[in-house]
Amino acid sequence: MRPQATLENAMLTRTDDSQPQTMISQCTIEVRPFRELAEMDACVNLQQMIWGYSDRDIIPARVFLVASHCNAQVLGAFDGDLVVGFALGFLGSREQRIYLHSHIVGVHPEYQNRGVGRQLKLAQRTDALARGIDLIEWTFDPLQARNAYFNLVRLGAVVRTYIPNFYGNTSSPLHGGLPTDRFVAEWWLRSPHVLDRIENKQLPKSSSHEIAMPLDMAGITRTDPVRAQQIQNQLKSSFEQSFAAGYAATGLDIRQDQAIYLLEHYED
Repeated sequence: MRPQATLENAMLTRTDDSQPQTMISQCTIEVRPFRELAEMDACVNLQQMIWGYSDRDIIPARVFLVASHCNAQVLGAFDGDLVVGFALGFLGSREQRIYLHSHIVGVHPEYQNRGVGRQLKLAQRTDALARGIDLIEWTFDPLQARNAYFNLVRLGAVVRTYIPNFYGNTSSPLHGGLPTDRFVAEWWLRSPHVLDRIENKQLPKSSSHEIAMPLDMAGITRTDPVRAQQIQNQLKSSFEQSFAAGYAATGLDIRQDQAIYLLEHYED
C-alpha cells in the first residue's frame, strides 16, 4: 500500500545532476555524515548560494546539529575539507511503516552536473537500507523538468501524489512567486524498477498516459508569470485526475521543446 503524503513532509532538491542528453563526469567526492558544527555551518551558506533564500527560509546550523544528535540522516559531500553538498533526512512513520523523509539535498553551484547529487542520494539509500528502511520520500517541483528527470529516470522514483502550494510563498527567486505545488516522490529502494535505474540500464520507455509541459518553464516563469501560472494550473488538474485514476508518473521524456511525463499503472 502506498503512503499518503502529509503536510509535515517536505523536500527541497537542487542538484542539477539531471542532464538527459549527456553523460555526467563524476568528480572525486567523499560522502559521509557530518562530524562537527563547523562543517554544518557550511550548509547555511550553501542554501543561500543554491536557492537564493532570505534568512527566514534558511535552515540554521543548529537544526543540522540536533538532527545529527538524534540519529537523523545528516550527510555531507566533501571535496577535501570543502563542503560541496549536503542531505538532511528524518525518520517518519505511517500505517505502521518506518520510512525516511529526505527533507533537503543541495549541491554547490560549481559542483552541479558532476554527479555529486546522485552520490548524495545513493548514500541516503545505502544508509536507509542499513537501518532496515526500504522507502525514502521527498517532494519536488513538477515544473522543474531537469530535476524530474533526475528523480524519475536516473533514480527510479515514482510519483502518485500532488500537493498544491505546499510551502506557501518562499523567498527563492527560483520559485518565481508561483504557488509551491509539489510532487511526492516515492523511492522504493529494493524494487527492480529502482535497481534498474541506479544501475543505468537502458530500459524501454513505457507509458499508457502522457502529460506535457514546456521544457523552459524557468524562462516562462521569469518572462511571463501569468502564462506560467496557467500552465501550472493545467498540470495540477491533469495530474490530480491521473493520480485519482490510479496512474503513477514513472518517467520523463524530452521531445524538442517539451518535457513529457510518462505515466502508467504501477505496483510497489
